[in-house]
Amino acid sequence: MRAEETAPAHQPVLYHEVLEALRPKPGAHYLDGTVGVGGHARGLLHASSPDGELVGLDVDSQALDLAAQRLAEFGSRVILRHGSYGQLSEYLAAVGWDKVDGILLDLGASSLQFDRPDRGFSFQWEGPLDMRFDPNSPLTADELVNKWPEADLKDILFRYGEEPKARRIARAIVKARPLLSTAQLADVVTKAVGGRRGGIHPATRTFQALRIAVNGELKTLEAALPQAVASLKPGGRLAVISFHSLEDRAVKLFFRQESRDCICPPSQLVCTCGHKAIIKEMARRPIRPTPEEVSANPRARSAKLRVAEKLEN
Repeated sequence: MRAEETAPAHQPVLYHEVLEALRPKPGAHYLDGTVGVGGHARGLLHASSPDGELVGLDVDSQALDLAAQRLAEFGSRVILRHGSYGQLSEYLAAVGWDKVDGILLDLGASSLQFDRPDRGFSFQWEGPLDMRFDPNSPLTADELVNKWPEADLKDILFRYGEEPKARRIARAIVKARPLLSTAQLADVVTKAVGGRRGGIHPATRTFQALRIAVNGELKTLEAALPQAVASLKPGGRLAVISFHSLEDRAVKLFFRQESRDCICPPSQLVCTCGHKAIIKEMARRPIRPTPEEVSANPRARSAKLRVAEKLEN
């Protein structure tokens, strides 16, 4: 798909659940930190008519072009910016917004990116070893695969892919260098570890790990969560959709810590930390897609939505 083509019409993951969580209303302000092609944003803008406003961020310029098409009907009610949610507070300040009523972070790669062979995100297509959300970023998967030391490559696969055979895969990749395409990489990984494991392609964890490393996804998330909470009005809500355990774990731990009045070690009898809860979790367990949604969109099967509300100061 080229950027000038019409944005896809499918509904985004957990669409209704996100709208229910963020409770859009007229006159309110929202931030979609990963606007993609504008699916969630469109729902928020419709539900906050006639004068709700939204800032949409994305590092993918192709996605922003499609979002601009899809959201054109809302005119000045939507502001799109090419940038990372890791600096969301700066973008809100730049448009003159002090606090917002709701923030959405839909993490990971999008269908737009997975379905473009030239972006190099998927082992299902022949494409370059790219995997960049922002095509202008300097680091590519090619550099990791073909230039990084075996030990560093192994660490990436184990840390970001939770790949139990990281050492074997890293050794195989280094031995097979140079690798020139996603198909070549997937073939090397498959031969190194064997066939499918638990119903998933043997290269799934490797591609996930490389993508996370290329885009600094976990570091960006860790930077964004405190900014998001600080940018909410009292009663405002933060909704985060994650697609793998590393993301979900980071969100869960942040929500748990910031919803407690004390974060001293359990063995400590007297609180000395002075920490005060600033949010409350709307549910201890994440919201998952319905069987109907997973049937209609298999990529939704691993999605988890966690929601927190900003407490009164």
